[in-house]
Amino acid sequence: MKENKLEKTIIYIVLIIGGLTMVLPFIWMLSTSLKSLNEVFSFPPTIFGDKIVWQNYLKVSDRFPFIKFFFNSLKISIIVVVAQVLTSSMAGFAFARMKFPGKDIIFALYLATLIVPFHVLLVPTFILMRELGWVDTHLSLIVPSLVSAFGTFLMRQFFLTIPESLEEAARIDGCTPFGIFFRIFLPLSKPALATLSIFTYMGIWNDFIRPLVFINTTSKMTLPLGLASMQGLYSTNWPVLMAGTVISLLPILIAFLFAQEYFVKGVTLSGLKG
Repeated sequence: MKENKLEKTIIYIVLIIGGLTMVLPFIWMLSTSLKSLNEVFSFPPTIFGDKIVWQNYLKVSDRFPFIKFFFNSLKISIIVVVAQVLTSSMAGFAFARMKFPGKDIIFALYLATLIVPFHVLLVPTFILMRELGWVDTHLSLIVPSLVSAFGTFLMRQFFLTIPESLEEAARIDGCTPFGIFFRIFLPLSKPALATLSIFTYMGIWNDFIRPLVFINTTSKMTLPLGLASMQGLYSTNWPVLMAGTVISLLPILIAFLFAQEYFVKGVTLSGLKG
C-alpha cells in the first residue's frame, strides 16, 4: 500500500509539473496583455504591473483591421469544418461498411498521404492555385482543405465500433445506404464528429504558412497572419500584440469547453488513444 501511494504521489507530482510547464506561457501571455509597454521587460519580472491596462484590448484594432482578420479566420474555419465533417464521415462510412473492389488498397493509399510532409505539397498547390486564379483569395485556403485523410481515418475507426446488427435491421426495414448513414450512423457518431470538428477547427484557425503563401492583400489576411503583421521592424507594442493573441485563443477555448465531453469519447472510441 505504501509503495502504491508513493508511486501515485510521484506520478501526480510529475503531472502537476508538466501541467504548470504547459500553462505558464499562457499565464505570461495574459499578464503581458495587461501591462504597460515599459513594464514588459522589467526586472525582476512580475505577473502584473503596477496598474492593469485594459486599454490594450481596445487598441488591438487601432492600427490594423483586427476584426476583419478575426472574421476572415472564422469564415474559413466554419466552411472547412462543415465540409470536412461531411466528406470525412461519408468516406469513412464507405470504407467501414460498404463493399467494393480494391477498398483496402484504396484506403491504404489514401491513408499513406498522411506521411507526405505538407511543405512538399506547398509549391505544387501554389502553382495549381495560380493556374486557377485563386491566389490572394480565400478559395486557395478553403478548397484544398475540403477533404481530409485523417478525418476519413477517424470516422472509419469510429464507424467500425457500431454494431452490424443496427445496419442489418435497417436494411430489413428497407433502408437505403444513404438512409442508414444519415439516420443511424451519423446520429450515433457525435463524439467522433466533435473530435474531428475540434481538430479541424484548431488546424485551420492556427494555420499560418498557407495564408502567408497565398494571401497578399491585408484585408484578406487571417488572424495568425494579421497578428504577425502587427510586429514592427524596430519596435513592437507587445502588450497590444499579446492582447490580440489572447482574443484569438478564445474561440478555440470556447469550442473545446462546449465539446470536451464528446471530444474525450471520440478520441477513446475511434482508436486514437495511447
